[in-house]
Amino acid sequence: MAQVNWQGVFPALLTPFTADDHIDYDMFDKNLQAQVDAGVNGIILGGSLGEASSLLNEEKYALVKHAVAFLGGKIPVIMNIAEQTTAAAVACAKAAEDAGAAGLMLLPPMRYKADDAETVAYFLAVANSTPLPIMIYNNPVDYKILVTLDMFEQLSAAANIQAVKESTRDTTNVTRMINRFGDRFSILCGVDTLALECILLGSNGWVAGLVDAFPRETVAIYRLAKAGRIAEALAIYRWFMPLLELDIDPKLVQYIKLAATATGIGTTHVRAPRLLPTGGELAYAQKVIADALAKRPVLPEYLNLPA
Repeated sequence: MAQVNWQGVFPALLTPFTADDHIDYDMFDKNLQAQVDAGVNGIILGGSLGEASSLLNEEKYALVKHAVAFLGGKIPVIMNIAEQTTAAAVACAKAAEDAGAAGLMLLPPMRYKADDAETVAYFLAVANSTPLPIMIYNNPVDYKILVTLDMFEQLSAAANIQAVKESTRDTTNVTRMINRFGDRFSILCGVDTLALECILLGSNGWVAGLVDAFPRETVAIYRLAKAGRIAEALAIYRWFMPLLELDIDPKLVQYIKLAATATGIGTTHVRAPRLLPTGGELAYAQKVIADALAKRPVLPEYLNLPA
């Protein structure tokens, strides 16, 4: 079975587009290099921030192949699967493996609100179809399906279901998972505004959003917290919080693309039906970004700390 060390910071990468709506590979490479230089531990492609719902599958697989070649094995490439049928999800898992992905992030079935038994059967069918390690994305707020502890008990039968992106918004769930399963599942926080709390409660990592614009600050918080340098991590986190709140807004893609543009590692182009925000929404995001840049902290040396 392939191995992924589900620990550290895993950016949910944006998909940059050109003005004529193609994938902007030059900007993708610029952002990806900034992530590597900042010390991230892996990347996730084709998630919500990657505008997966707007990407053709062929584009997603091409992006995976490109990232795998660019990285040359430095860090693992994880591909997200968000499909409506079990057969389609299984096909995506095979295509991800063929494209060179090291692992998968797996959402529950889309559109149809599967019950607990159906959701478990779906996850297990995908897991049994591939040798790739899998992180379950548990986000009942956005996707309306809660993966309960009893469901994880059933999923533990599949050795390659190894991690969870914890996005329930209930930090208690981190402790519940550890109390029930020990270290059977790696836990990665999936909500930027709860990241430090989850890390201090024992999460193994952070699937991050604003990392797309501020990679060094994101990794610094994680590594400082893990090293027990809580006060330093907290000071950066408090500065970061107004930006992190952009990640829990329905327009998170547009807002984070604005932020990445402001830091020189992104562009604002989005794919329709998304449109760039205007009026009050645009003014709000621009003010949050400008205020943060005006007070951007000087970071302590953190790359020498364990990941």
